[in-house]
Amino acid sequence: MRFVHTADWQLGMTRHFLDADAQARFTDARLDAVSRIGDLARGREAEFVLVCGDVFEDNRLAPGIVARCLDRLSDMPCPVYVLPGNHDPLDAASIYTSDAFQRHRPGTVVVLDRAGITQVRPGVEILAAPWFSKHPAGDPLTAALVEAAPAAEPGVVRIAAGHGGTLSVGHRDQRLIDIDAVGAAVDAGALDYVALGDRHSVTQVRPGVWYSGAPEVTNFDHLEPGSGQVLVVDCAPDRPAQVEAVRVGTWAFRSFAFEVGSEADVAHVAAELAALPDKDRTVVKAAFTGTLSLAAKADLDDRLDALRARFAAIAPWPQRTDLAVLPGDGEFDSLALAGPVATTVDTLVVAARAGAGAPDDTSAADASGALALLYRLAGGVGR
Repeated sequence: MRFVHTADWQLGMTRHFLDADAQARFTDARLDAVSRIGDLARGREAEFVLVCGDVFEDNRLAPGIVARCLDRLSDMPCPVYVLPGNHDPLDAASIYTSDAFQRHRPGTVVVLDRAGITQVRPGVEILAAPWFSKHPAGDPLTAALVEAAPAAEPGVVRIAAGHGGTLSVGHRDQRLIDIDAVGAAVDAGALDYVALGDRHSVTQVRPGVWYSGAPEVTNFDHLEPGSGQVLVVDCAPDRPAQVEAVRVGTWAFRSFAFEVGSEADVAHVAAELAALPDKDRTVVKAAFTGTLSLAAKADLDDRLDALRARFAAIAPWPQRTDLAVLPGDGEFDSLALAGPVATTVDTLVVAARAGAGAPDDTSAADASGALALLYRLAGGVGR
């Protein structure tokens, strides 16, 4: 028996660093990923698709987002089992009971709206643990496991579907899945596979227990290295599940930490970023450490400004940035500054140089930033 395990589609997600044009492309890409999951299920002859929570970013979404999602699901070649998660729980405002969802839902979409066993067909069961609140008193999967029959009938494949962090992976609180209990059920043969959602990178927690990750990227790669994939799972009684990760996402959120000290380093940064593929679907977060002259800093800013038009976004990474800008001798001479402006420049130069080598000196950093901006505004260029 083969199925596709996925989760965390979070349709309707917005990212603050995307402008309106890039956000529209990002929104469309998330829907396109749903279609690619259907293509994968068709090509691999999967019996069903199991979505382990957070199909939607929130229960309060425009009806059009819901309708477009269900249009994509109507093209699926097999049934789709949907588990409500922490973003789209089965509470009083649930999107799954909304008019938009009920009106457009195809018959092949099954909402796992009760805890316990759902039969896919004779010989295949899903032990579902939906979320009924964003803040449950305990972990729904652990509770469903305790209440279910101790083991499936001989020859029956039983798959658990849960959502949330685990005691081994997430931060400890009462909603976290007891991975020891879940793992013991796998070891004892009570479960053949545990399909989890919530973690956006593909993660094997232990044999037979997997997070599928999100099918389209949601965060930068230093935090979410295994996103943009789904899992193709083969299950049979009395043997370990076979799991294959397959990429379906098309976007990339890349994080870079550059060390710079010269105009040659700046040119290398620009060349490395320019070589990235699919720029219209790539978001860059960039940190810089080191010391640059005013001309080199102006060059860096000019090059980044030019690149921004080609990327979905280029965002600063202030938490990792420690870049000093120190004016070299004569850097302002060609600008022919005079009067109060020249006096201000002299004062800022003294402050910036006095704080050189002292990363906690905010006045020196402010002076360096002011000099760099003034240099660019006054017509200074690095190339």
